[in-house]
Amino acid sequence: MPVRSAWLINRTETETGQSRADTRLAPVGTMTPNGALTTAGGVLPGSTGGEYLMSGLYVFGESAGMNATVAPGRAVIQGQGPAGAYPVALTDYTEVTFGDGDASNPRIDLVVLRVYDTQFDGTGRTEAVLEVVVGKAEATPEPPLLPDASLPLARVLVPAGASVGTGGIAWADAVYDMRVSTVAVGGILADSWNRDTPGGYPGQYRDTSSTLQRWDGTRWTSYPRQAGGIAPQGALAAGEYTGQYRDEAGRLQRWDGTVWRPAVPSSAWAYNNDGGYCATTAWVEAVADTNGPTITATFTAPVTGAILVTVGFVGNTGVDGQWCRMGANIRKGATLVLAANEERAATVGSKALTSVASTFRVTGLQPGAEYSAVSAYCSSATSNRGWFDNRFIRVDPLV
Repeated sequence: MPVRSAWLINRTETETGQSRADTRLAPVGTMTPNGALTTAGGVLPGSTGGEYLMSGLYVFGESAGMNATVAPGRAVIQGQGPAGAYPVALTDYTEVTFGDGDASNPRIDLVVLRVYDTQFDGTGRTEAVLEVVVGKAEATPEPPLLPDASLPLARVLVPAGASVGTGGIAWADAVYDMRVSTVAVGGILADSWNRDTPGGYPGQYRDTSSTLQRWDGTRWTSYPRQAGGIAPQGALAAGEYTGQYRDEAGRLQRWDGTVWRPAVPSSAWAYNNDGGYCATTAWVEAVADTNGPTITATFTAPVTGAILVTVGFVGNTGVDGQWCRMGANIRKGATLVLAANEERAATVGSKALTSVASTFRVTGLQPGAEYSAVSAYCSSATSNRGWFDNRFIRVDPLV
């Protein structure tokens, strides 16, 4: 069998062990640690022309029957306990044969690349081989246990009654590829299959074909794409680090660790041109005799937590010498953050129709939180109807 392994006892070309050719062919030095004295086993990635992630040791069937073929390739196999890891190479396309299927139930067999080293396993053998590990035939079969010092290459479903005479194994659907890749320490693991293979050490990286990921000691976490730049539209549903930016339909957004927020909040604006009056001396959020709703401008607080609020209207008083005012209550949800008062109000003090506005600054808001500025009105006396028309609120972020 054309299976060669390094780090076995010396041999000649006709005896078991290790030859100089074995050492040249075997992937010596391809070792990724996953313990103080253990190595992550796997197949070396690569293919002719670089088209495929990994072509080595691929298991496939080309014609009906009970024989599969294993493609040439190189691998590393972790031995038993203190035995260490064995670099192994398969130099030719090699057939493996499956036993006939059970008469009643299917089974699952494993194709493995295995190392025997009698110094550690006492088998009396010193060689690397391809083997079929036969599973148990059951109505719902499970794969057999993996032997020590072996690397699984494929899982094969052997149907009940399968044999050469009955057409054998349906290779197109029967083979499940179990290969995982391995690279030298510090290299980026090629893992387009996205297996749940744990990393060997915090700081190890793998490439999943679409994302670069880092092992943090517990799980694989995606390395930020477009780090320091702006992610294009549709690239990120969730941010990968706090402070990341993305383009969302022409609007720049920033990831705050939980949700995307506008990077530069826009101005908020609310307006109503249906007039009404107020004749209460306490602040109220609606005027009477109007079809227009209470004016509410909803906004997101900028990173500074500071905004400019402008309120204005066209109006007049019902009684000479009296006044009427429009201000704004600032709310976060149902909580009143800042109440309207006379110092932050637009005031009319004449029966003549007058256009007025007032701008005031609000600070101390929670950056990224949503607030609302709600119109509020009052009059100098209950006998004075203050009229309000063309009412508006504008909120501008201070950045």
